[in-house]
Amino acid sequence: MTTLRKLFQRDEMLVAPGVFDMISAKVADSFDFDVLYMTGYGVVASHLGLPDAGLATYTDMVSRVRQIAGGVKAPLVADGDTGYGGLLNLEHTVIGYEAAGAAAIQIEDQEFPKKCGHMAGRRVIPLEDMVQKIRVAKDTRSSDDFLIVARTDARTTHGLDEALRRADAFAEAGADVLFVESPESEEEMRTICERFDLPLLANMVEGGRTPVLTKDELQSLGYKIAIFPGSGFLAIAAALDATYKQLKNHGSTAGSNVPFYPFADFSSLMGFDKVYAFDKKYRQD
Repeated sequence: MTTLRKLFQRDEMLVAPGVFDMISAKVADSFDFDVLYMTGYGVVASHLGLPDAGLATYTDMVSRVRQIAGGVKAPLVADGDTGYGGLLNLEHTVIGYEAAGAAAIQIEDQEFPKKCGHMAGRRVIPLEDMVQKIRVAKDTRSSDDFLIVARTDARTTHGLDEALRRADAFAEAGADVLFVESPESEEEMRTICERFDLPLLANMVEGGRTPVLTKDELQSLGYKIAIFPGSGFLAIAAALDATYKQLKNHGSTAGSNVPFYPFADFSSLMGFDKVYAFDKKYRQD
């Protein structure tokens, strides 16, 4: 597998779809994306049916990292929230995520309990505390190919200048990728990209605070990776809503306008071809 660090050396910006369970992961991976992004918002919603507000534990999340990373070909960037506690908790999280097969861990400077990066009411910890988290993460990883994505949520509450100041400190502390969350205009995004030499991550959330730009627009600004964390679960929720509404109103999916993934193809995606081959080789009737 090509490491994420090597992928960042390419001229072309990386596009990472958000995955949150094994169905989304396998469908996304079937398109041979260079990298996938495990969205915390999506995992918490799918696994627990709860808001992304600091309710999921390390145990909840690392098990999803292990499942998804072990079931796909592409490198996986995994949302590690705040590290699920203090510095010792963060050390444990970094060890666990790396051992689970993630290619990178994203950690952020929010206070606990954290909130989704495009929601109001986020608070950030003192800068020196986040710098220490990055240092711990850097010292803890067993390989330099396990990347540290450092995110600041300071823009919404404290303004862009404070977010940039924090990202400067994250870079100095040893972060591999910088993630300035929720800039509110294309001009702010340009300012971010002109400031740093490290790979920069753009978070494209449909309906969020940041304008959703094209790949060419993001690449021309200077971003090296764009994640689309919500695209999959928003599309799936819309399809489920339409399908279940059809069932409720008409008692059948006959006549539904919702496109259905072919059942045979879905079974193949889930691995039934291997089951059939195994049965053919070993089953004795």
